[in-house]
Amino acid sequence: MFGNRRKAFLVSAALVGGTLLMTACQDTEDGAASSPSATNVPAADVSGADAAGTDASKGADKGAEQGADKGSDAKGGGSAEGSGADSGDGTKVPVQQACGANDISWSTRSESQAGGYILVMAKAKQGITCILPAALPTVAFGSDGTEAGPAEQAVGDAVTLSGTTTAYAGVNPKTTNTDGGKELDSIIVGVGNEDPDPVSLEVGTITVDKPVVTNWHTAPADAVPFG
Repeated sequence: MFGNRRKAFLVSAALVGGTLLMTACQDTEDGAASSPSATNVPAADVSGADAAGTDASKGADKGAEQGADKGSDAKGGGSAEGSGADSGDGTKVPVQQACGANDISWSTRSESQAGGYILVMAKAKQGITCILPAALPTVAFGSDGTEAGPAEQAVGDAVTLSGTTTAYAGVNPKTTNTDGGKELDSIIVGVGNEDPDPVSLEVGTITVDKPVVTNWHTAPADAVPFG
């Protein structure tokens, strides 16, 4: 009798255990199927994040480029509008040009000192600043273009003309003691031999024979052509 009960109990326990095992397996599979994992994130979401990051990076790069371009344009505009040489601190220093004869207001007067000579006076025209080079003025006489030689042994200093500053040069049209020479009433003056616009200045009647001219000076007393 006890044997039959024991057999029936073992059969019942086996059936119950099998049922529980099947239920547990089913629950585990269902849970695995319903639980999302990191590897199941939709590809569209990942690519969207990448695209957003890329767009943000491109936007930042473009903004930096535009900013650099604007900075460059502003600097270029300043350079184009400004004039003169760069001083190194962001300001411009006016560049002074060499004088040409057409930059100058010319005048002459006759002087009696040193046997008589012509004083040539040069002033910059209004609004012009220019430099007379450290060289003899070019002074020519007559249709044959006779030029005055140097009245001084050394070349003088350059002279900057601006405003009321005046440069002076003395011309002795006749340095010989003979009676010969050419009778003229004007001289031709230029700033160097390459001056494209020399001027003709009325000086009255003069006799020209081996003429000489001084350097440019800032005081008329220094422009007397002695000797």
